[in-house]
Amino acid sequence: MARPSRYPLELPRRAVRMVAEVRGDHPTETAALQAVVEKLDIGSRETLRNWVKQHEIDAGQRPGTTTEESAQLKALKKENAELKRANEILKAAASFFAAELDRPHTRS
Repeated sequence: MARPSRYPLELPRRAVRMVAEVRGDHPTETAALQAVVEKLDIGSRETLRNWVKQHEIDAGQRPGTTTEESAQLKALKKENAELKRANEILKAAASFFAAELDRPHTRS
């Protein structure tokens, strides 16, 4: 399970807006990201880069999986893993009972 963000919910949106505003003021995207990281005291440039990338995906500006689709995929993978585990348990039980039926029984 993903750990919860240590940043307030509004911070990623605000940071992405700020990057869009200052992009033209800096020679590279990295410089723009660094300026926003320093101004907002965000842990790393990579964190901000991920926020910008996810915003572009969610806005349809970049191919990828939206946040909502990602959550759905994660839930389906978890459900699939649970079903596989249940199937293994059922197979083991079926094997046990088949062996019990084949075993000679004696009456006392």
